[in-house]
Amino acid sequence: MNFVSKVARPGSRGRLLTSLVAALGLIGSLCVTPPAWAASIQPLEIATKSGVQVFSVEMATTEEEKTTGLMYRKELPDGKGMLFDFSPEQQISMWMKNTYISLDMIFIRADGRILRIAENTEPHSTKIISSGGLAKGVLEVIAGTAQKYGIRPGDRVAHPLFNSR
Repeated sequence: MNFVSKVARPGSRGRLLTSLVAALGLIGSLCVTPPAWAASIQPLEIATKSGVQVFSVEMATTEEEKTTGLMYRKELPDGKGMLFDFSPEQQISMWMKNTYISLDMIFIRADGRILRIAENTEPHSTKIISSGGLAKGVLEVIAGTAQKYGIRPGDRVAHPLFNSR
């Protein structure tokens, strides 16, 4: 505050102080604001042998959303997740760089069938996690979800992204 009073001209102190506070606020918000999360939240269902499991998923559709994914997050509640849209169906490779929490990655074919599940992925790892075939989407949920709900390859995912509805 003393710095402001020494450089302010008579009558301009208020404007200078307001400008300085606004600039510091902008700089501060750039330093502490987490990456933008996916904006659209939608329901998704997985039909397993033991019943239907319902999840609330954030959609990752833009390149920025798909690149960032769940990076930098410290928690992900049970029943929540992120669905990546990789249309059209393709080989998908992902990693856990800058991801603080272990995840289950569920690779889903265009017809809504689960192709592969990478369970309990290693946080911060740059090891490539592959779909192991053609997939249209990837559902990321907290580690242990597939085991907890009995989600297996071949189970059907109901969501507008897939031809299952």
